[in-house]
Amino acid sequence: MPVKVGVIGVGHLGQHHARLFASMDGVQLIGVCDTNHPRAEEIASKFGTQVVDAADLLSRVNAVTVAVPTIAHLEVAMPFLEAGVATLIEKPIAPSVEDADRLVAAAERGGALLATGHTERFNPAVAKALPLIADPRFIEIHRLGTFPERSLDIDVIFDLMIHDLDLLLSVVKSPVTMIEAVGVNVLTPKADIANARLRFASGCIANVTASRISRERVRKARFFQHDSYVSIDYASQELEMFRLVKDSATDGLMAGGRPIIHGGKLEVMNEEPLRRELEDFVDAVRAGRAPGVTGRDGREALALATRVAETMES
Repeated sequence: MPVKVGVIGVGHLGQHHARLFASMDGVQLIGVCDTNHPRAEEIASKFGTQVVDAADLLSRVNAVTVAVPTIAHLEVAMPFLEAGVATLIEKPIAPSVEDADRLVAAAERGGALLATGHTERFNPAVAKALPLIADPRFIEIHRLGTFPERSLDIDVIFDLMIHDLDLLLSVVKSPVTMIEAVGVNVLTPKADIANARLRFASGCIANVTASRISRERVRKARFFQHDSYVSIDYASQELEMFRLVKDSATDGLMAGGRPIIHGGKLEVMNEEPLRRELEDFVDAVRAGRAPGVTGRDGREALALATRVAETMES
């Protein structure tokens, strides 16, 4: 039987949910809905489905994705979670940690799978890099974008930086003990550029910069650890790794005293991260397993983003 899905919110990102679901084997796109009815009609016609009210979707789908403005995530997702319908909510999972807790609790009560749309975890370069990163000591991340026509209901921390905060939590696996942050409102009433320096209990330090007012798009992460260095270019899906090679004769040094370093670019099969994310969601629904990024993962990323924002404001 196909997995029957619906898409709620077909704006900038939700339209791609509809596009990808419509193209997947073993998936039936039951319908889409949006408060902008002409927009919903346009997307439904484009991808061979129909416009359906959210209330009508409830009894007709096995799974739903929520890509509405963040402020509406709780109201839209709650009925599906309480009914036991698998739900993927785009990041940030909720406008507040308290609302995120309510969503996670509702999913547990209803026995519903809850996923969070942290798409960067499904970037092929990130997926290949994760097994190579162990006990990093310093991490540098830059996520710089041009001024958008979307997501201006939230500041740059919750719009962009939260992707990298989620990645940090999945890699370092250690509590954050100290945060320093600065943000600047340049073109909107909310912070458009922000920098945060995080210290983890493990001793790792991460320096993270996010901007939505840059002239060029830059999305890179660099991980420095004992004897190795890993570099990820999210946008081009490129991965580099360099490692100090040791041997018993030289203890990692050539005869002249210079280090022996091997490495370079690693092969990465380029794929659309959002497709990989939605495929993981559908497979999790079909197999009855946890998704790659759970509701609790989304909650923890939101909690850290909130700490960064509060530090920046104080």
